[in-house]
Amino acid sequence: MARVVELSYYPVKGCAGTSATEALLTSAGLVHDRSFMVVSEEGVYRTQRRDPRLAVIRPAVTADGERLTLSAPGTEALHVPVDTTGTRRTVDLFGTAYRGIDQGDAAADWLSEVLRARSRLVRVPPEHDRVTDGLTPGTSGYADSCALHVVSRSTLGLLDRKLGERGTGPLPMNRFRPNIVLDGWDEPHTEDRARHLRIGDTELGYAKLAIRCAVTLVEQESGARAGPEPLRTLAGYRRAAEGGVAFGAKFAVLRPGRVSVGDDAVVTSWGESEQ
Repeated sequence: MARVVELSYYPVKGCAGTSATEALLTSAGLVHDRSFMVVSEEGVYRTQRRDPRLAVIRPAVTADGERLTLSAPGTEALHVPVDTTGTRRTVDLFGTAYRGIDQGDAAADWLSEVLRARSRLVRVPPEHDRVTDGLTPGTSGYADSCALHVVSRSTLGLLDRKLGERGTGPLPMNRFRPNIVLDGWDEPHTEDRARHLRIGDTELGYAKLAIRCAVTLVEQESGARAGPEPLRTLAGYRRAAEGGVAFGAKFAVLRPGRVSVGDDAVVTSWGESEQ
């Protein structure tokens, strides 16, 4: 049986993650996950695909969600009182219009200096009602798509072995920015076939494969692009039917609750991989 060995949430889309030993799982994912997003002055989302320096920004949000701290190497940390009632503005995420609450000029100036590009910070408004796609519909904040990204250690282990065959060293799991890492499945990519998962008192429904992009080329500690891996190697054995390469799976939240490192992950329904 698989169990949870890592939990991570990413308060600001594209920025560094926060590890947790336990967390509240809401209908939109781990609490505070992708609640904030950095956008251009025109409201277009910023991503490590184009702005890899997002990776060096380390956000920390208080448990009540009322205060956000932003830190980065060589820059004084900024403490931001979170605004959840201010004026809404239109923001663009993958060409779809959503709403966001601007978090003020201090956050905008700090991010603009660190990223070397004029930027604003927005928060998901309380009335946010985004519907995500896939086999199991759900909702999420400003995540790329579904509420949760799940990867097993055996999946990364297979990739690392194949990288080794090319003379390349192993990669850390944080290159793939998962929310939940599972251990205990001997067969790589078992998460592709899990259609219904029960973890703690929560329930998850499989939505779709996680199609990987250029973010996986960014070293998360330095914010530097590191070359063709892992996409080059994944292209040799993980081509997805819909295009691109797949690594990990996306899940919707069917029943919120609490999840903890050490919880069993019980699969109550299986299916065939879409890969």
